[in-house]
Amino acid sequence: MTAAFKVAVTFLIHAKIETMKAKLPQPEHYSYQTHRKQRNTQIIFPIILSSLVFLGLIVLISLATFTQSGDVGRWAAISTMWIIIPIMIAGLILLAVLIGLIYLMARALGALPHYTGIAQDYVYKARGYLVRAADMAVKPILALDGWLESIKAFFGRMTP
Repeated sequence: MTAAFKVAVTFLIHAKIETMKAKLPQPEHYSYQTHRKQRNTQIIFPIILSSLVFLGLIVLISLATFTQSGDVGRWAAISTMWIIIPIMIAGLILLAVLIGLIYLMARALGALPHYTGIAQDYVYKARGYLVRAADMAVKPILALDGWLESIKAFFGRMTP
């Protein structure tokens, strides 16, 4: 090891970080105190309680399953049911949405052919107007080009 590396390692090992001594002032107004109380009773307490119930269920199921008289197959079936139930509920919701979309498409297809025919007529009329406008915009340029070609052809015949 080089001397510079030893100094760097020694510095890294013995470095001490001083923490800030400043404390932010805590608000003491009524709404803040109410918020703190509600946070404890409506957020933290239910999370801790549900975590303890969940851990208790894990211990209870483990004791019931892995003792001498425990039935592992039955608990596996129960676990499978608890896994499948949310998937089935989500599938039923998706099926209901799909059935609703199919129903709406069937209703829309009953009314749309009439309106799409009207829209197609308007598009056809608009196409006619657009073609006419494009022809009118190009007509002077084509006429000028035709006259210039006629003049070139006339003078081209005159030269030997």
